[in-house]
Amino acid sequence: MKRLFSLLVLVVAANCAPLASQVLPQQAAPAASTQAPLTLTLQDALKRARANSVPFQAALTDQGVAHEDKVQARAGLLPKVNYQNEFIYSQPAEGLTESVNPGTTASGVQAPRFIANNSVHEYLSEGVAEESLGYAQVSDYRRAKALEAVSRAKAEIASRGLVLTVVQNYYGFIAAQRKYAGVQLAATEAENFLTLSRKLENGGEVAHSDVIKAQIQYNDRQRDLREAQLAMDKARLDLAVLLFPDFNQNFTIVDDSEMAPPLQSFDEFAHLAQSKSPDVRASSSALEAAGYELSSARAAYLPSLTLDYFYGIDAPQFAVHAPDGTRNLGYAASATLNIPIWNWGATHSKIVQADLKRKQAQRELSLAQRKLLADMRTLYAEAAAARDELEMLKQSADLAAESLRLTNLRYRGGEATVLEVVDAQNTLTQARNAYSDGIVRYRTALANLQTLTGTM
Repeated sequence: MKRLFSLLVLVVAANCAPLASQVLPQQAAPAASTQAPLTLTLQDALKRARANSVPFQAALTDQGVAHEDKVQARAGLLPKVNYQNEFIYSQPAEGLTESVNPGTTASGVQAPRFIANNSVHEYLSEGVAEESLGYAQVSDYRRAKALEAVSRAKAEIASRGLVLTVVQNYYGFIAAQRKYAGVQLAATEAENFLTLSRKLENGGEVAHSDVIKAQIQYNDRQRDLREAQLAMDKARLDLAVLLFPDFNQNFTIVDDSEMAPPLQSFDEFAHLAQSKSPDVRASSSALEAAGYELSSARAAYLPSLTLDYFYGIDAPQFAVHAPDGTRNLGYAASATLNIPIWNWGATHSKIVQADLKRKQAQRELSLAQRKLLADMRTLYAEAAAARDELEMLKQSADLAAESLRLTNLRYRGGEATVLEVVDAQNTLTQARNAYSDGIVRYRTALANLQTLTGTM
């Protein structure tokens, strides 16, 4: 019986093994992504960054809040209309009566105990139109309007700062890709040189020390290749954080670094920068808002007028007509002139406080104007230097490549040493990296100019 059971187990295991070998690998194999990578230009990157940047969206939110503050302040200047309903019950006075409608001879009803009330039962159902007139309300509206301009300028500052960040990361990624490609070429050249030195050693044309030096150079290039791969991956991650809300890394970017726009003249740049600087505009609007805040504080010394118009029912019955047939619907109007006399120096304190803010805003405006003049010259000089050096860096990279080619030929012919070859390889790698850094520097300098003038 045991032998039969063991034979049955072996048969089942033998039949299930092929099925398991077919099913399990299919379940364990991860699904490969077949989606093509998204190709982005610089403008695409800027559009995505504006949509996904939390600080930029916060600046837009502040701008929207400031706009609603202005709407509310403007509404405070206009008449307000409300409809109110109220019922008042007063304790009746014993033994006293009053007519249903004063001035008539109709039968009387109990009079209220409280003098301020018209009847024991009093119903109010009326529309109220109110208008408050005062210089403080006008100043508050103008201040809210100026603060909206400040928030709008700050949103533009945030936008331009975001543009600069995206440009730096965009071309930083391009530079990292270029450096990786350059290091790949350098690693290939080091490998080829190692192979060549070994062949020459086997032929008795060079010493073993040349092979050792070529091996060291090859090891260095392999290490550089890993570092360049790491730098490129980090640059991709930094850009992905800016552009995608879901941290998407399946994208490529267009390398337009060779198509940089020309640098405009300084006079044209200075004119645009002075007329479109958001920093100066924000400081100017802040000074204007501080001035209106001071005016609003001073307005507390002035009288204010409130006008009210009432139309509806104010009668002992909640009805259009009284029991004697008279009409309860009617209107009333009131005007209140409030004259400030004494508040223990609170108004004076608010004026001093607002004046301090205005003086500080004036100092900040002066600083923003001076800083703009300094930034104009500094950023333009940076862009001009980067443009002039970029052509020289490209020429140096081309010359270094030609120098390495000639040095390799001389080494093959026995006219150059291994140190000359290694030096030519290092020079070429440095020249390529310098050219990639020069591209990022020039495009970043252009972005600084364009953000200062509002052309990007």
